[in-house]
Amino acid sequence: MRDDDFRQSDNIDDRREDGGFGGGGGGFGRRGGLGIGTIIILGLVGYAFGIDPRLLIGGAEILTGGGQSPSYQTDDRPSPGKSGAPTDDMGKMISGVLGEIDDRWHEIFQASGQSYSGPRIVLFRNATNGGRCGMAQSAMGPFYCPPDKQIFLDTNFFKQVETRFRGCSGSACRFTAAYIIAHEAGHHIQNLLGILPKVTRLQQQAGSKAEANELQVRVELQADCLSGVWVNREAKKRPNFLEPGDIDAALTTATAIGDDTLQRQATGRVVPDSFTHGSAAQRKRWFMIGYQQGSVQACNTFATDDL
Repeated sequence: MRDDDFRQSDNIDDRREDGGFGGGGGGFGRRGGLGIGTIIILGLVGYAFGIDPRLLIGGAEILTGGGQSPSYQTDDRPSPGKSGAPTDDMGKMISGVLGEIDDRWHEIFQASGQSYSGPRIVLFRNATNGGRCGMAQSAMGPFYCPPDKQIFLDTNFFKQVETRFRGCSGSACRFTAAYIIAHEAGHHIQNLLGILPKVTRLQQQAGSKAEANELQVRVELQADCLSGVWVNREAKKRPNFLEPGDIDAALTTATAIGDDTLQRQATGRVVPDSFTHGSAAQRKRWFMIGYQQGSVQACNTFATDDL
């Protein structure tokens, strides 16, 4: 990935030097009422990425009678950190990717007569205050917090992608990181379009965990597709943006974080009803749909029976 001419976004909160705790916040403790398959997948979500996984736990508890409707915890204490574009190599890469994501989505929204406001990225190490989503921890993986419109990233996750998933090597790792950030930005797009609140309501009305999980899969696959839309638009804007091996690296990572791949590695078996992010084949397919068509309309995962 060529990112030397990316526009640097200053919508960054860099907390990587705050000692790993970021001002506190709510804990991420064990909750009752979950089936073993759901617990396994939620535990492995630290090696995937998506929406704050505690929201999935909240939704599962509603379906098992173990809890109330999901609610966001408020933490008004100031969080330490530096605002603005970071100056280290990793920070500059993330800042540049966010700048380009914002620019392309601003163009897409403007073309349809809508206004766009981008997400804020919080960089941290180990753990930090996640605002209304409680404590953000490394084991949760990158995630988007809808009420605060923030993406939380422990930058060590990108090293895990390279070593644990073997999803990339060399410069292709930078594109894999961009794909991950674009996926989280995809959740932000869903939030702006009102998709996330609607899905939350539908999950609360679902008659089973499997039904609620299927809705979550559609959310995640749509975010994969929207990340592909960004790559398409960026490649048209900057013809030298993509380098050989970039798309293959992203697809390798998508395979590694498919629910079926993670379940097979953890338990030796696959339980489709407990999927929350989609299979490896599905994640690859929807990223490629977005990448090849470059259209938001092509990403309507809720309007098809063929995921």
